[in-house]
Amino acid sequence: MATAGKQNALDYINQMFPTEASLSGVEPLMQKIHSEIRKVDAEILTAVRQQSNSGTKAREDLAAATHAVQELIFKIQAIKTKAEQSETMVQEICRDIKKLDFAKKHITTTITALHRLTMLVSAVEQLQVMASKRQYKEAAAQLEAVNQLCSHFEAYRDIPKITELKDKFKSIKTILKSHVFSDFSSLGSGKETEDTTLLHQLSDACLVVDALEPSVREELVKIFCSRELTSYQQIFEGAELAKLDKAERRYAWIKRRLRTNEEIWKIFPPQWHVSYLLCIQFCKLTRAQLVEILNNLNEKPDVGTLLLALQRTLEFEEELAEKFGDGSRGRESGSDIGENNMGNSKQTILDIRKKYEKKLAAHNGNENEDQDGNKDLSVPGAGFNFRGIISSCFEPYLMVYVELEEKTLMEHLEKLVQKETWDIEEGSQTNILSSSMQVFLIIRRSLKRCSALTKNQTLYNLFKVFQRILKAYATKLYARLPKSGTGIVAAATGMDGQIKTSDRDERVICYIVNTAEYCHTTSGELAENVSKIVEPQFADSTDMSEVQDEFSAVITKALITLVHGIETKFDVEMAAMTRVPWGTLESVGDQSDYVNGLNAIFTASIPVLGRLLSPIYFQFFLDKLASNLGPRFYLNIFKCKQISETGAQQMLLDTQAVKTILLDIPSLGKQKSAAAGYSKFVTREMSKAEALLKVILSAVDSVADTYCALLPEGTLSEFQRILDLKGLKRTEQQSILDDYNKRGAGTYQPATVTKPITPTTVSAPAVTNQANNPGIIPLKEEIVARAAALGRGAATTGIRRFLALTESTTRDRKDGSFRKLFTG
Repeated sequence: MATAGKQNALDYINQMFPTEASLSGVEPLMQKIHSEIRKVDAEILTAVRQQSNSGTKAREDLAAATHAVQELIFKIQAIKTKAEQSETMVQEICRDIKKLDFAKKHITTTITALHRLTMLVSAVEQLQVMASKRQYKEAAAQLEAVNQLCSHFEAYRDIPKITELKDKFKSIKTILKSHVFSDFSSLGSGKETEDTTLLHQLSDACLVVDALEPSVREELVKIFCSRELTSYQQIFEGAELAKLDKAERRYAWIKRRLRTNEEIWKIFPPQWHVSYLLCIQFCKLTRAQLVEILNNLNEKPDVGTLLLALQRTLEFEEELAEKFGDGSRGRESGSDIGENNMGNSKQTILDIRKKYEKKLAAHNGNENEDQDGNKDLSVPGAGFNFRGIISSCFEPYLMVYVELEEKTLMEHLEKLVQKETWDIEEGSQTNILSSSMQVFLIIRRSLKRCSALTKNQTLYNLFKVFQRILKAYATKLYARLPKSGTGIVAAATGMDGQIKTSDRDERVICYIVNTAEYCHTTSGELAENVSKIVEPQFADSTDMSEVQDEFSAVITKALITLVHGIETKFDVEMAAMTRVPWGTLESVGDQSDYVNGLNAIFTASIPVLGRLLSPIYFQFFLDKLASNLGPRFYLNIFKCKQISETGAQQMLLDTQAVKTILLDIPSLGKQKSAAAGYSKFVTREMSKAEALLKVILSAVDSVADTYCALLPEGTLSEFQRILDLKGLKRTEQQSILDDYNKRGAGTYQPATVTKPITPTTVSAPAVTNQANNPGIIPLKEEIVARAAALGRGAATTGIRRFLALTESTTRDRKDGSFRKLFTG
C-alpha cells in the first residue's frame, strides 16, 4: 500500500511538473500547501477548546438542577404539615356541630313517627266505624291508607302500642271479610234483581276484597263458583240427566248461566276473571261426572251417543278457548280428504263432518290434574288450555268407535272388490284399478273423522285398522291372480302346476302390478301424514313397512304368474318341436312352424305388456322370461327323438331364429332401456342350445372331444342322451362313454350340483383343436358337398344361412351352466 501511495505521489508530481521549465513553480506550490496546513491546524485547535468548555458547563447545570429538586421536596413537606394542622383544627371546630345535626334528625324522626301514629290510631278507629256500618267504598280507601301507615311501623313492631294497633287492624279486616262474604251469600238468590242497592254495595265490597290479602279474593271467588255450581251438580247427578246423551244439556246450562248473569256479574272487577274461573271449575266437575257415567256403564256405549257427546264436548271446549283468549292457537287440520257416513251413526258423523275443523289434541286426564296446581289459572291464556280438559276422558272408551270404523271400512272394501271390473276405462291416464283409489279415499275420510275427535291412542289404533284394511286389499289382489291347475282334471289334461292365461288375464295382471305399486307408495305417504297428526309418543310407531311388504309380494307374484302364463302358451309349441321328425328330415329350409308359433305368442302379448308395465317391472318380466325360456328350450332338445345331421342343422337354424325373436322383445314392447343386459342374458342362454346342437352335428369319433370343448360342465347322463339323439346303439355308445369317462374323470361336476357356476369362455387351445379337426364341425366345402351328394334339394340360401349362423355362434358363444334357473 505504501508503494502505491508513493506511486500516486510521483504521478501527481509528474503531472504538475511535466517538464524542467515547469519546475519554476515549485516554490509557489510549497507555500500554498504550508498555508493550507496551518489553516487546518488552527481549526482543530479551536474545536478542542470548544469541547473542553462544553463539559464544564454541563456539570454546572446538573448541580443547579439537583439543588432545585431538594428545595422543592422541602417545600412539599412543609405544605403537608400545614394541611394536617388545618384538618385537626377543622375537626375540633365541627365536633359540636355534628352533635347538633344528629339531635335534629332524631327529633324530626320522632315527630314524624308520632304524627303517623296519631294518623294510624285515627284511621283504625275510622275503619272500625266504617266496617260496622258496611261502608265498603270508604273502607276500601281507608284500608289502603292503613296498610301504608302500617308499613312505616315495621321497624317498631316490638313496641306494645304498635302491636296492639296491628292486632286491632287485623280483627277489623276479619270483620270486613265476614261482612263481605255474608253480603255475597245473597248473590244468586234473586234479591239482586229487585234491589239495585245491593249490587252497588257488592260492587263496593269488591274494592274491599282487593284491598285485603289476595287469598281473600281467591277464597271468595272459589266460594262463589262452588255455590253457582251447586245447582248444576244437583241437577245433573240425578238419574234422568246423568246420562251420556244429555252431555249437550250440560254445556247449554253453563252457557245460559253465563248469558243471563252477564249484567249482574259485572259487579266483579274484570281482573278477577270470575267467568273464566267458573268455567274451569265447571269443566273439572263435568269431567268427573262424565268419567263416573262412563265407568258405570254395564255394557259398551252406543257409538253414536258416544261420538255425539264427544263432538259436543269438543265444540264447547273450542268455544271456551276462543272466548277466553286461547283461540289464536289454531288447531292443526287433518288430511284433506272427504267424509263418509257410517251406518247407524249417520247423524253423528254428519255433525262431525260439519265441525271437522274443530279438532284438538287429546290430553291425559291425570296429567291435567297434576299440572293445574302449577299454572296461573287466574289469568286467561296464561298456560291453561281448555282444549281436552273434558274430552280427554272419552279416550279410554273410544275402542268401540275404532271397531265400528274397522267394520265399516271392511264392508266398503268388500263392496269395492265385488264391483271391481278389473279393467281400465277408456281414456284413463293411469293403469290403476279404481278400487285402490276408492280404498284410500275411504281411509282418508276415516282418518279425517278420527283426527277431528282425537290425536291420541284412538288415532293410533285406527292407524292399525288401516294397516289391516290394506293387507286385506293386498290379499284380494293376490287372490285375483290366475291360479295354476290342480286336481284330477288338471293332471289328466297335463295342466297340473301350470297357469293358463288369456289376453285379458295378462292385462289384469298388469293392472294388479300397477295397483300394488300405487298402494305401496300411497301407504307410505299415509303413514307419513298420520305421524304428523298423531301425538308425538305414537309418531315413531306409525310405520307401513309390513303393508308395503305385502304389496311388494303381490307385485312379485303377479310378475311371476305373468311369466308362467306366457310359458304355458309355449307348451303347445314345445310339444310341436318334439313331434318334428328330426331324424328323417331331408333338407334344411326356413324356420319351423313352432318358431312361428312362438313369434305369434310374443307378437300378441309383448306390446300390451310393454305398454301397461313400467320399465322396471318390464325389465323384471324379461329377465324372468329369459331365465326360464332359455334353459327350457335347451332341455326340450333332449325330449326329441333321434336327430339326424340335417335335423340338427335345421334345429340350429330354428334356435338362431328363436334367439332373434327373444332379442327383439324389448323393441317389440317399446321399452329399449332394458335391452342391454337382457340381450347379453338371452345370448348366453341360447348359446348353450346352439353348443348342444353343434355337439350333435359332430362326427361320432370326435363327439367326446366336441362335448368336452363346448359343454365343459356337462354330465355323463347328458352325454349319453346326446348319443341316443345321434341314433347310436348301446353297443356303439359304450366305447365312446369309456373314452369320455377317461377324459372327464375328476373334472366335471355331477348334474345334482345346484350352486351356480360362473360362465366361462372356451379356452384358446380348445378352439384351435376344433379348427384343426375337421371331424368336429364340418367345413363349409364339406357341408355343401354333402348336401349336393345327398340330393335332398337343400336350398343354397338355406345352406349359406346355416353357415353364417354357425360362424356367428362360434364367435359370440359364451359357455355356462345349463341348469341355472331363477326361482320365483
